[in-house]
Amino acid sequence: MMAKLKDIAEQVGVSISTVSRVMKNDSTRSVSEETRKKIWEAAEKLGYKANRVEKKTDSKLMVHIGCVVAIPQNKYNNPYFSVILEGIEKALTESGLRLEFVYSIENQADIQQLQSLVKEHRIDGMIIVERIDADAYQWIKQNVKAVIGVDLADRSIPVVCYDREAAAKEAVQHLIKQGHKQIGYIGGPELSDPFRQEKRFLGYQSAMHEAGLELNDNWIIDVKWDVSLSYELTKQAFEKKGYSPTAIFAASDMMAIAAMRAATERGLRIPEDIAVVGIDNIEISEFTSPPLTTIHVPKIEMGMYAVKLLLDYLNHQYSLPVRMTIPYRMVYRRSSESQRPAIIGAQ
Repeated sequence: MMAKLKDIAEQVGVSISTVSRVMKNDSTRSVSEETRKKIWEAAEKLGYKANRVEKKTDSKLMVHIGCVVAIPQNKYNNPYFSVILEGIEKALTESGLRLEFVYSIENQADIQQLQSLVKEHRIDGMIIVERIDADAYQWIKQNVKAVIGVDLADRSIPVVCYDREAAAKEAVQHLIKQGHKQIGYIGGPELSDPFRQEKRFLGYQSAMHEAGLELNDNWIIDVKWDVSLSYELTKQAFEKKGYSPTAIFAASDMMAIAAMRAATERGLRIPEDIAVVGIDNIEISEFTSPPLTTIHVPKIEMGMYAVKLLLDYLNHQYSLPVRMTIPYRMVYRRSSESQRPAIIGAQ
């Protein structure tokens, strides 16, 4: 056995250990596809008996996968993105694969670093979680075999998502059914797009308009997805005289929790004086005081399905870009209970 491996190694010009890894379909260390091909050709020429069917069955073990996450903060500590990443890594592990890297882009230098990582790791497939820098995105699409988006609007690639606009609309409709007419909004923009074009805002706006309710600009707050800013700007909004909402819809649980603190410090009781609803159903939302009503977003499932789609496309099982929309669900907790008379027939 060793002699034959040695013969192959000498003919190809690689080490015996490299030949051994290729024969065993070992993906723990990278070997280029060209070298693999030469090794198998030499093995056949020299009469080395190997199970090529097994190699084909396990061929996905040779695939190298990378991930780019939109958020610049520590993605592993973020209670939303970390769960998506957990799903990605879980599905890869079940497929005998690993994630080569997880990367975020904050400046132009990061794009060059990302390009170096893609080449260094010989990335075959990339999962992009939410929208990233346009130049980096186009480069990835041109230089990586298969690209899958999580919550991307691009219809030219396969995408796994949930309906953000519909989820936000349902959350606001819940507040309207509870009798609320003055409902504030806290959220942020998608990258450099106008704040009021973000899908969760559009869902909020649609629910308000359909119910014949007015939007108050003082309580449509762009916090740029920053928790500290959510607390500070909500606190400032409470200090303004005049209009004060009886409910707040926040486009993420983290923003909602920050707003709850601002309301409590103002002396308001939740939900007796002001109701609060969020989106995401992050783990901590169940343990706030009071527990936060929210939309459950299937985060771990989105990560797992993104991997499944990516492997399917790398195996050429599909040619058209599939869009997989995963269902969300409302989670009712005490933060949105109300003593107000419900609006009969509210939709």
